[in-house]
Amino acid sequence: MIGSLKGKILIKHVPQVLVETYGIGYEIEVPLNTFIEMPGIGEEIFLYTHLQVREDAHTLFGFSSLNDRHLFRMLLKISGVGAKLALAILSAMSVSDFERCVRTEDSNSLVKIPGVGKKTAERLVIEMRDRLTDIIDNSSLSHQEIGANNAREEAFDALLALGYKASEIKKLMASIQNDDSTASDIIRRALKKVTD
Repeated sequence: MIGSLKGKILIKHVPQVLVETYGIGYEIEVPLNTFIEMPGIGEEIFLYTHLQVREDAHTLFGFSSLNDRHLFRMLLKISGVGAKLALAILSAMSVSDFERCVRTEDSNSLVKIPGVGKKTAERLVIEMRDRLTDIIDNSSLSHQEIGANNAREEAFDALLALGYKASEIKKLMASIQNDDSTASDIIRRALKKVTD
């Protein structure tokens, strides 16, 4: 899995950007908010990425923040929401705006997004209500804290993959000190707490 990319921008064409890293050019699809924030051609960029592997294509998606990537991944788990629609949602509104829509059950605002029908909007509100607690707000964190949160998010995703529920993982994470531990250290401590 390609988790992030750092390189020089060669081409920018909405919604795609071509980033060169060590002589290899990666075509990355990005939401509009990430595209707007990007520096110019020839400048360096860092993106959090999600690789989608299908029979007919391998597509790399890029995001300027962990929250955007996390929401994108959660949206992919909703029935009827594919990568293109998830990208459209992130292009139309910020994570906090989406969270507000879900919490206030504002499906009307979601319907205004191209590709989101009434039924999809209602499904998003219902299914995302409990999952939104997993989004961490990194906006005011220092680089050291962001590094710690990267490890915590990696550990969170690994525990999800192991079959633990988001609510269980959140409780475990709350009991683990937010220091500069690696993801594997956090996973080890979380699993130890489960068996204690």
